[in-house]
Amino acid sequence: MKELGLIINLRKPEAVKMAQKIMTWAKNHGCEILLPHQEASALTTVGLDDEQWLKTVKLALVIGGDGTFLRAARYIMGTEIILHGVNMGHLGFLASTKPNEIESDLEKILSDDFEVIERRVLSSVLYHDESPSHKIYALNDIVLTTNAIARLVQIEIRFNEKFFCVLPADGVIVSSATGSTAYALSAGGSIMPPQMDAIILAPLCAHTLYSRPLLASDKDTITLIPRGISRDLMLTQDGQVAYEIFPNDRIEIKLSGTKKIKTLNFPDKGFLDIVSEKLGWGKAFNSD
Repeated sequence: MKELGLIINLRKPEAVKMAQKIMTWAKNHGCEILLPHQEASALTTVGLDDEQWLKTVKLALVIGGDGTFLRAARYIMGTEIILHGVNMGHLGFLASTKPNEIESDLEKILSDDFEVIERRVLSSVLYHDESPSHKIYALNDIVLTTNAIARLVQIEIRFNEKFFCVLPADGVIVSSATGSTAYALSAGGSIMPPQMDAIILAPLCAHTLYSRPLLASDKDTITLIPRGISRDLMLTQDGQVAYEIFPNDRIEIKLSGTKKIKTLNFPDKGFLDIVSEKLGWGKAFNSD
């Protein structure tokens, strides 16, 4: 694998140091690392403009945490670039590689000793006054919440245009399989392997006794419509980009048929290995 790139969380000094280490390793092994302008400027080297970088790079190492990975996913959306995250943060399901594992990972990458996972992306259209105002893509989740303290919002939920319920809650999460280990996990949602074609609908602090997370298929469209008079509403994309929402706006969400994010998978460390490690499963009892 050639044409390697770097995307770095420049606000973390340890991420910048890791990037410098990777570039030194690559140079010693006859491999060139390509940088976007912003990263190149921070590392005092020459970079490529965004268009050239996105056309040239085949695989990009993302140095930071899951937030950096989500930013990188938006940056490369619509390309065939494969992402591989090096975790300089805390939990890290997307940026799952530890800093001390990166040289071993690079050796496997240069030898093409890896598999590629295609992660489905959520596609959402926000309608205001019955007109589409925003098209949103999210790798993890799209979340509708109220900004008001201790105040519920009444959310009408439809499946494939058919009325399902009105949910009184602090909000609702619509998550991809990739996002099942993010905000939806905290709301009691199921953990799903990232290659699954499914959607999770997870209420946030619902004021009902019947509320439970619900799975939908890749053929389903979930529609959220906030009812009532509250104007303290917000829609967030992967927890990073926010949109103001008004009563009776309509948010239609489904799995994109065209947008996917490609990530690495090494045969000796799959999704369940990461789940076991990150969540501490199996630590209380080990038969070995």
